[in-house]
Amino acid sequence: MRFGRDTKFNEFSRPELLSRRLVSEFEFRHPVVSTPLPTLASMAPALTAITESVHLAQGDAVNWLLVTDDTRVMLIDAGYPGDRADVLSSLRQLGYQADDVCAIVLTHAHIDHLGSAIWFAKTHGTPVYCHAEEVGHAKREYLQQASPVEVALRVWRPRWAAWAAHVVRKGGLVRDGIPTAQPLTADTAAELPGHPMVIRTPGHTSGHCSYLVDGVLASGDALVTGHPLLRRSGPQLLPAVFSHNQDDCVRSLAALALLETEILAPGHGDLWRGPIREAAERASALARGR
Repeated sequence: MRFGRDTKFNEFSRPELLSRRLVSEFEFRHPVVSTPLPTLASMAPALTAITESVHLAQGDAVNWLLVTDDTRVMLIDAGYPGDRADVLSSLRQLGYQADDVCAIVLTHAHIDHLGSAIWFAKTHGTPVYCHAEEVGHAKREYLQQASPVEVALRVWRPRWAAWAAHVVRKGGLVRDGIPTAQPLTADTAAELPGHPMVIRTPGHTSGHCSYLVDGVLASGDALVTGHPLLRRSGPQLLPAVFSHNQDDCVRSLAALALLETEILAPGHGDLWRGPIREAAERASALARGR
């Protein structure tokens, strides 16, 4: 989430944002809010073995996948910058260290999915791949996400305030990109653990893509089953304010519905088992208000 340079909403005057308070400090006091705001609890990542080679790690508010072969491990997404300790913990649970990560493959370049990949790339030279149309986003040549004012207009709500405070704690205001990010080609994918198959799912960002690996659909934010800002669980889209193009998000659900797999590992929320067509149709119906 982009809140402005130097962690302030300096694109706007202070009187416009929470009565001259710095929004990035997340004090979030509002005349209509008199009770303590909920917080997102911090805990070690839950690690679920989906198949022999694919494990789902669930952090406080975002997921990542670990895909292994005989000697190597690949990450699909990498959490917030502040999730780095949890990402390393999930690797250790499978007997791996940071140097064993042969690649990080991103569904998209929002900070909650790209975060610790910045450190891996900078410290260990880990290759980071994404769809060709997302490379510029990963390098921070441009940014596609909710605007500061769109967030500021919502932080008076307890659910939004708790989530926004969590973003700050997890380093979500970092503006760094990954200068070494590369497009994931078919030849490169064939050499990686699990041989991830790319399914283009634009909408959340213009270069968002999902991956099919060992029968598991890693859907990133194209199709989720939960999020701190969502009131219900189950297959659905994220709030439209987070989408670069909501119509494309709905169209991408139709593409996912064509896949013949029954395991959904989303970027947010719990693992979901059942026909992906059914999950996509549920999410589409919710998005269309039916």
